[in-house]
Amino acid sequence: MASDRTSVDNMASAIMEGLTEYANLATDDMKKAVKKAGTSVKKEIQQNAPSDTGAYAKSWVVKNTKETSNSLEVTVHSKNRYQLAHLLEHGHAKRGGGRVAGKAHIAPAEEKAVRQLEEEIERSLQNG
Repeated sequence: MASDRTSVDNMASAIMEGLTEYANLATDDMKKAVKKAGTSVKKEIQQNAPSDTGAYAKSWVVKNTKETSNSLEVTVHSKNRYQLAHLLEHGHAKRGGGRVAGKAHIAPAEEKAVRQLEEEIERSLQNG
């Protein structure tokens, strides 16, 4: 008569295999969510950026800053107009006196993307 029993070593190995597979799927989902959030920030900044010629808004890009087997870091930045970002976001003094009011377009995009990222990761972990 055949036995359906397994050794403790085999059971531990099967559990570890299942956990590793789940961790890999969770990591892939997390990386997709991070890429999506980075793209979302870029688009939001481009849509809400102050526009004179449009060059500033077009200058925003998403760059993979650091990636390991289980993590991903992206940076959204203005590739050639980065000097303007702070001045346009927070305002600045004019040459002849007075001030130019800032137009918040970076911080709101970041806050929205953080919420989106949290929701996306939570949803993917719940749906397995």
